[in-house]
Amino acid sequence: MLKSISQQQKDLASAEEIIEEARNGRMFILVDDEDRENEGDLIIPAQMVTPESIAFMAREGRGLICLAMDGIMIDRLNLPLMGQQQERMQTAFTVSIEAREGVTTGISAADRAYTIQKAIAPDSRPEDIVTPGHVFPLRARNGGVLVRAGHTEAAVDVSRMAGLRPAGVICEIMKDDGTMARLDDLIPYAKRHDLKIGTIEDLISFRRRTEKVVEQTSVIDFDSKWVANTKLHTYRNIIDGTEHLALVVGKILTDEPVMVRVHVENTIHDLLSPDENALDNAMKQIVERGSGVLILIRDHNSSNLMSQDNRRPEYGIGSQILADLGVKNMITLTNNPGPIIGIDAYNLKIVGFKSIG
Repeated sequence: MLKSISQQQKDLASAEEIIEEARNGRMFILVDDEDRENEGDLIIPAQMVTPESIAFMAREGRGLICLAMDGIMIDRLNLPLMGQQQERMQTAFTVSIEAREGVTTGISAADRAYTIQKAIAPDSRPEDIVTPGHVFPLRARNGGVLVRAGHTEAAVDVSRMAGLRPAGVICEIMKDDGTMARLDDLIPYAKRHDLKIGTIEDLISFRRRTEKVVEQTSVIDFDSKWVANTKLHTYRNIIDGTEHLALVVGKILTDEPVMVRVHVENTIHDLLSPDENALDNAMKQIVERGSGVLILIRDHNSSNLMSQDNRRPEYGIGSQILADLGVKNMITLTNNPGPIIGIDAYNLKIVGFKSIG
């Protein structure tokens, strides 16, 4: 029998409790958005990993065991990403690794734990590892779950907030039949193994209460090509310095849904694509409604030719901007409707979708 959401909430640990588990070297489970897959990962800070914890993940998790690390660690080891990974929401796998010395076949729990400890050591060097191997590093996005609400970023964030090195070992949890375990499976699973279980959404909410990724740097009156008398807000990402824009048409009323388009800047696609321009179509609908917000996210990978709606841009930065502007309920302009992970943590709610053609 499925539990109600209120019953499930009672079984979930807070972000503070999860961080304390990490600080004490204990494994825990984090689940992604309840409106999304509800998939859970076993996670332990990489600094605390042992052969026993690797064996537990292999036996009881059954998914791929990966090493999530922040960008500084990845760069220190000179680990390139696998293939042409330009999709913003894609898990950022690097080439697989193995300790150069001190292991045998590399696949045993002891060998993998040793490789992980070697990779995350403060004095680790590219010469300490070889590729390919049996450990699969993942590169976390700068800004963590506030930028991308994934298990990779969550593992790194929790480890960092626990005062440990910014790296975590993660493993998806599968059921006996090979399908992915969902929240209703994971709660009894956690009790059976005496593990705390929390959510990425709660981690986002915790970080949002204590820190911020973007700050508004300016607001000016602006006559756009679509409509005059708008407000153009500029926001700066305090992590990497990237500037993002918010074009506000009319007034934002907290008691009415706001029409919103979060658009990832793509110079080639926006200017040269033979397809109808999603930006123009979205703005036409906002102007017709008389009010709304266009968020323009500046993307370092903006040369990617993939269409905007196939890319499903993450809403971490966009959500912070929308919340800062006072948006509560929104009608999202997109050709790819669906739940957006983590937006509840920003007190945002999608009340409808509209196609942009």
